[in-house]
Amino acid sequence: MASKVSVKTTFKEYRAIEPFYTGGEITANIAGTFLASTVDDEDCLIVNLSTADPICRIEGDGEAITSLALTPNADHVIICSRSLSMRVFQLTHVDGTVTAELTRTLKPHATPVVASTTDATGSLVVTGGADGIVKVWDIRGGYCSHTFHSHGGVVTALELFESKSVPADSKSSSKKRKSGQAQANGSSQQNALLLASAAEDGRIKIHNLNNRQQVATLDSHVSVVRALKFSSEQNMMLSASRDRTIVLWDVKTWSVIRTLTATEELEAAGYISDGQYLYAGGEQGRVRVWSTTSGQELRMPEGRDLETEAIASILPLPGQYALLAVRSNQVLELMSYQSLEQRTRDGEDALVSERTFSGNHDEIIDMACVGSSLLAIADNTETVKIISTDAQDSDSSELKFGSNVDALEGHTDVVICMDADLHGRWLATGSKDNTARIWHRDRDSSKFKCVATLAGHTASIGAIGLPKMSSKDQVPPYLITGSEDKTVKKWDLSKLPGAAPVTPHAIAKAVFTRVAHEKDINAIDLSPLAPLFASASQDRTIKIWSTEDGSTTAILKGHKRGVWSIRFSPAGTPALDLAEGGSSGNRGLLVSGSGDNTVKVWSLNTYACLLTFEGHQNSVLKVIWLPPLPTEDTNDDRQQYKNKPIIASASSDTLIKLWSPYAAADSDHLLATLDGHTDRVWSLATPLTIFSQLQHPKNVGSKPPYSLISGAADGKISFWTDTTATTAIESSKAMTERVEQDQLLQNHIIAKNYKEVITLSLALNHPGRLLRVFDEVVNLPDSEREPNTYMGVQAVDDVLASLNQEQIYKLLERVRDWNTNARTATVAQKVLNCLLRKYPQSMWTDMARDRDILRLARSTSRNKNAGGNAMKDLFRALEAYTERHYKRIEELSDESYLLEYTLREMDEITGTTAVTNGVETTSTSEDMIMV
Repeated sequence: MASKVSVKTTFKEYRAIEPFYTGGEITANIAGTFLASTVDDEDCLIVNLSTADPICRIEGDGEAITSLALTPNADHVIICSRSLSMRVFQLTHVDGTVTAELTRTLKPHATPVVASTTDATGSLVVTGGADGIVKVWDIRGGYCSHTFHSHGGVVTALELFESKSVPADSKSSSKKRKSGQAQANGSSQQNALLLASAAEDGRIKIHNLNNRQQVATLDSHVSVVRALKFSSEQNMMLSASRDRTIVLWDVKTWSVIRTLTATEELEAAGYISDGQYLYAGGEQGRVRVWSTTSGQELRMPEGRDLETEAIASILPLPGQYALLAVRSNQVLELMSYQSLEQRTRDGEDALVSERTFSGNHDEIIDMACVGSSLLAIADNTETVKIISTDAQDSDSSELKFGSNVDALEGHTDVVICMDADLHGRWLATGSKDNTARIWHRDRDSSKFKCVATLAGHTASIGAIGLPKMSSKDQVPPYLITGSEDKTVKKWDLSKLPGAAPVTPHAIAKAVFTRVAHEKDINAIDLSPLAPLFASASQDRTIKIWSTEDGSTTAILKGHKRGVWSIRFSPAGTPALDLAEGGSSGNRGLLVSGSGDNTVKVWSLNTYACLLTFEGHQNSVLKVIWLPPLPTEDTNDDRQQYKNKPIIASASSDTLIKLWSPYAAADSDHLLATLDGHTDRVWSLATPLTIFSQLQHPKNVGSKPPYSLISGAADGKISFWTDTTATTAIESSKAMTERVEQDQLLQNHIIAKNYKEVITLSLALNHPGRLLRVFDEVVNLPDSEREPNTYMGVQAVDDVLASLNQEQIYKLLERVRDWNTNARTATVAQKVLNCLLRKYPQSMWTDMARDRDILRLARSTSRNKNAGGNAMKDLFRALEAYTERHYKRIEELSDESYLLEYTLREMDEITGTTAVTNGVETTSTSEDMIMV
């Protein structure tokens, strides 16, 4: 008879949408595959642009980053900060991952570096400081090759380029030409490497790096120059300024070719399509395109002209024929110009928006699933963002995972609550502007339109609830809202026009208003089984109301602090068996989370508290119901949970806990704890298909690979998947393999097959057995020890000499641990001696640089930053304890000499006993004196 399998509930983070750009410096490589962005002012992230996933984090030096430069082939990133340091990191790309290694740290200027750029080959980097000095550095050599005291103020833009024909400054000239004329003399020079720099006074300096001479001074701008770009095809340079102009310069004569008026302060500009067109963007939030030959602006979509959506930077991605517009609100928009000429001829917009995603979602206050692969989030702004959560995204997908699909504008203050119907066609939002809005999703475009505005509360709306309709096309009959004004309102929505658009100022009327609580109302939820709704408040109570007339049905008391969240159990939830007998009844359950750190389960038959879950260390901010745990194995000990949903709770302690109210009465009901956030977790959500499967099992659609979504104050949205079944299978398989390997290891120990014993012990992580084998070999009698061996047995020496680098590293970790104990130090020293003598010095230096060893060091260490100097740390630990052991031996040796001397002196004074010819004779001190 098979035994019952003990299964532990496990969840893991399937994917995550986390902040990768929080403002400041950002740059990209030419291929458009990687971004280097600033996070939390101090750290740099290397981001995979196709997925917007961070793949490498470079810790800061404690000061804010002032400038970032990424080489065109993304093999180096140069980071400058307010600490006046410039750190150069070498980037290594392996199988889609990137590792950063600090190669050198320099102090480039006496003031912070505010602008930097690299040349086309990625071998030079130019830095411009707040002191007006410009320097050119060799990235690999780490030395400064050129220094120009060009400006009297902050350097704002740099461009390093090679020109085929430029004037050389062979003779000095003291006469400056105004209005765009250049100060230049001498004849032309071929293939000169030129450096253009601009400052806050609007002046542009041109230097020839070949002869270290200034070629020209360009003086056409009257404000800060924000961009300098050179086109090799056109042999033309542009400059864009906050004086609302773009100037095109002839590189041969440094005269003005054309001046374009932009009517807005510009922050970025450059060339596309081999210099045939130029782009620019600024305060109006539009990426605009002009023809360089005619100076005519191409058709572009109208900008929103919002301060929060102003263009902060535009990154050219020629490898993808696209531009990446970076806005002030940290939203990034990828715009394609691949078919620019064709669209221009057809009278269409010059650029096509391919993808929009947020670099930082700020604090995730609330969220709701509004489609099979759409998620609405309230991220501490007045705009509700709709993002794609399609787990099947690919290169051919229109909507990438995490991309912004829509932005719902209308509220004038921060949105703090939302709710959606069962099918995600209707979305209700509540805001600090004292209004609620109803949004309807178009079936074909997935775009939302506001169909009603609900105004009537005198304070912020902090709770909102929509009924869960069974029909997709059914209009919600009503809406319930709760406010800081301590009232709840029922709004009649039956006259909404459904999918037909209406004026955004349509106002719905309140059916009834009730003074519900003594303090702010934090949560509202509607029952899927009966015409009831529940409200939770800071006054520590939960009230059950009739949705028909607004009468109070029950008041639930038991929490010791304010109640933050409530949720009715889904339809089809089995009754809960009570410890004292009976059940919770057929009217369902209610779960609540409170500031007293507890989660409570209430019966809707008796309105009594059935269970209290304790485990969180801080306020419980959100509770929801999750689908039943998988019970595919008939021998699974979780059959008691079959078809029974579980509870998820989120807290200010950054943790998410899963509970089962159906667990045994003597258990703590805790199934799992999920740790994926670094700040308070405000919101939890479940994919809509999960609800459909619970309430309509026969109508099962495609099941997403995740069953829980969490959003927190750290700006991260995590998607969790239930890995219980796979974990159980893997654990059972691993246990079977381990038992077999353990038996095999025992057989090898008995047969003294040292090679198999050592390699298996390292693979199975059996340091105790490995130590016993080495101890047995080291302590062999002299008669059994083989000559000319380090360990005493030639076979063991041969095994230690044939290990691969990973095995050597694991063995050194064991030796390090054994070396810390005086009883096992002898074995450790013997093994270490053998390893050091069997392998050349070059092998140890190679191991110090080996990426596999670094990854192994990180995986075996609790320190997340471990692995950078893995071998050095190991040998330092070995050296420290080895010196201690030798010191102890020396002290024992000295003490032995003292002991021998003391005993000899005592013998001389007291006499010694000796045996001579079988007769004991005793000599005293007197005998010795007589002698």
